[in-house]
Formats: sequence, structure tokens, C-alpha cells
Amino acid sequence: MADCVIKDWQGADQGQASIDLKVAKEESAKGIVHRALVRQLANQRQGTASTKTRAEVRGGGRKPWRQKGTGRARAGSNRSPLWRGGGVIFGPKPRDYSIKMNRKERRLALRTAFQSRVEDLIIVQDFADQLSRPKTKELIQALTRWGVEPNSKVLLIVAERNETIYLSARNIEKLRMISANNLNIFDLLNADKIVATAAAITMIQEVYGE
Repeated sequence: MADCVIKDWQGADQGQASIDLKVAKEESAKGIVHRALVRQLANQRQGTASTKTRAEVRGGGRKPWRQKGTGRARAGSNRSPLWRGGGVIFGPKPRDYSIKMNRKERRLALRTAFQSRVEDLIIVQDFADQLSRPKTKELIQALTRWGVEPNSKVLLIVAERNETIYLSARNIEKLRMISANNLNIFDLLNADKIVATAAAITMIQEVYGE
């Protein structure tokens, strides 16, 4: 269990929020988080790389020269892998890179990763009403007031997508915005700072808390 300070739009403290998620045991935490990360990255691979073998390359049906008497090495096709324009030996073929992981394990890894980033977590009050219209500059200033250093990789977690916040955040370099029900291992571990609204923390507790 961890207690975090909730900040308002101006950066002042406005109370506390408790985060209590069931996490993996210390001796197995690193392993399960690593497996979940490898799974996510592997499942993003398209697996469409493909090369042609000597049987699939166009041409090469005629024997280039007779078997004996020329002084050259024997050759049966100009599409041999040894020739320019020939096939590829053991080249990539379309394949499925996806890795399976039990749902309970995935959720445990997610909770463990989130709890491990508590020191880099900044909880703020819902600020959608503070932005009357999309304004990137105002959101950048708010991030500075909340203690986010310039050029930091920031993960912004909101309870649900708000168009004004999305339009204000999309042009900020190194900032990624996701909703609380779309948490994933890579984004949690890749960010330098995690900014979450109080409503998003409540939703995470409800969805992932056990």
C-alpha cells in the first residue's frame, strides 16, 4: 500500500490517495513483469517478412552451361543461392510471433509494474474543466507545476478520453495519453514520470484491484 499526494491544477496539495494493489512476490516480480513485457512487444510484431527460396525465384529453368568440358564449376541453375539474383538460404518467412500468457499472470504483472512506479507517480485532480479549449501551452505549464521536468517521457493516464485534453496533449513531445482501462506494461515502464488523474486511480483500483 502506498499513499500519494493529490495536486490541483496550480500544483498545490489537495489531499491524499491510497494505492493498494495485489503484487507479485519479491522473488518472482522481476520475472513475471519481464515475461509480460516480452509478450507485449512480441505480439506487436507483424511477422510479414518474407524471402524467396531458389524454388520460388523466377527463372533459372535452363542449365547455364554443359556439365563437363568448360573448365568451370558445374551449375544446374542461375537461381542458385550462390548466384546473384538467386534464392535465399534459410531466409525469413511469414510467421506468428505471438506469445501466450495467462490472464491472471498478465494482470498480476500489470499491477506489479504499476505499484513499482509509485515513486514516479503524480496524482492530480481532474482538470478537464480547466481547459475551456484545446491549449497545449497551458497543459505544458501545468505539467511543470506538477513537477515534471522538461524533456521527460510522460505517461498521462485519464479515466476516460476527453477530446479537449487529447487535443492539448497530442503535440507534446514525449507525452503519451492513455485511459485507465488501457494500461499496458511497456508504457508504464518506459515513462520517466506517470501523471494520473484521481478518477483514473479510482478506476485502476476498481478494475485491477483484488
